[in-house]
Amino acid sequence: MSTRMFEVAGLGGGRVGLTSAQIEQLGTRLEGPLLTAGDEGWDEAVLVWNAMVAAKPSLVVQPASAQDVATAVRFAVDHGLLLSIKGGGHNIAGTALADGGLTLDMSRMREVTVDPAARLAHAGPGCLLQDVDRATQQYGLATVLGFVSETGVAGLTLGGGFGYLTRRFGWAADNLEQVEIVTADGRIRTTSRAQNPDLFWAIRGGGGNFGVVTRFTFRLHEVGPVITGGLAAWSTDRADEVFATYRELTAVAPRELTAVALIRLAPPAPFVPHEWHLKPVAALLVCHSGANAEADLAPLRALGEPIFNLIGAKPYVAQQSMIDAMEPKGLNQYWKAEFLPGLPGEYLPTFRDAALEVASPLSFSVIFHLAGALNEPDGDGGAVGNREAQFISGFSGVWPPQADGDGIVAAVRKGWERIRPFSTGGNYVNFQLAEDEATRTADAYRGTYERLRQIKAKYDPDNAFRVNRNIQPGG
Repeated sequence: MSTRMFEVAGLGGGRVGLTSAQIEQLGTRLEGPLLTAGDEGWDEAVLVWNAMVAAKPSLVVQPASAQDVATAVRFAVDHGLLLSIKGGGHNIAGTALADGGLTLDMSRMREVTVDPAARLAHAGPGCLLQDVDRATQQYGLATVLGFVSETGVAGLTLGGGFGYLTRRFGWAADNLEQVEIVTADGRIRTTSRAQNPDLFWAIRGGGGNFGVVTRFTFRLHEVGPVITGGLAAWSTDRADEVFATYRELTAVAPRELTAVALIRLAPPAPFVPHEWHLKPVAALLVCHSGANAEADLAPLRALGEPIFNLIGAKPYVAQQSMIDAMEPKGLNQYWKAEFLPGLPGEYLPTFRDAALEVASPLSFSVIFHLAGALNEPDGDGGAVGNREAQFISGFSGVWPPQADGDGIVAAVRKGWERIRPFSTGGNYVNFQLAEDEATRTADAYRGTYERLRQIKAKYDPDNAFRVNRNIQPGG
């Protein structure tokens, strides 16, 4: 009987030969499936959001439990295999896939359990934002998550995670109470402020550098189930007026109000008048999760009649999925963004001009208001850096795979260079591209980076978890 050989990417850059017997033995030790190319479920397992990502693993394990994860991690470490973790596959840099290596696809671990009395939610690592939001909103509760409901909870949270509730309750990582994680030695550990506190600190912002999370426990807050939110747009001929209103709005906004300014081409959607399809518009996206929404949104109302206005009372879960259509799977995505300490007068026209150059049918440019709770961490605020940031702003170049995106990429890079002088000097690690250098990753942490390196050396000295925005072990 012949033995088939599998060539798998090694941790050090070479190839590791595994026999079919070794693969089969691994499979027998797992509750979940072990896939190779051509198996049923393979295509979905290796599908990620950004079509620019060309990486493909040689093996995929779909764990059904923390024990499965531990078994797969030990196998990868023992054989020196390149290893990656796929939660929702939404990371723009494509860090979910180990090219030629072993990928853990966590999609079978997607359970959510809500304890409304304790105001806690326990979420599996394969959960998408919509899974957690739908479960917690049954009780009028929510935690801080992002804006696109198909984003994976794991990658978003481990990199910090911000969304409509960030100004009230901090980063998503700030709302973690406990985490179960498999570290590079194959151990299943529980981490919290009381258990393995150094690892718990590093996990809250340090990305996937420290292990494979197998359960998140989030703190919940009273939110919804109905909020005031939505999107309204005006002609870019009025962009200066719209942006002036945005400055006024964000300068006095209560923490219950989050506002985003955008420039893009109006989509050919039913709510957009036909004559405005694919015409440039300046838009404001808002979410008010408290009382007095009408009074707090008065500056926006004073702008007068918009091209379209979708702002009103709606379920919080509807707000959370409102911009899903802007970011579907299967498109090329190229982003550049910076944290800002404020919005000086000269920033807004600089952003406006750059955004108009970026504008294409699928691309968009944003300014997101952050200031609030994330600026005020408690005494153990975790590893998330750049907490002085008041805004995050940048450019999202988006185009179909069959189209030529060179012009869009050039416009995004040009716009980014124009706004960099206004930056805090830091950036958001979840928005980094595969092309970004290690110095940009360090800038995402700044004051917390060296401590992260020391904790990395303690829990992953051989850098087994390196298919990410990598933090090298300190030494």
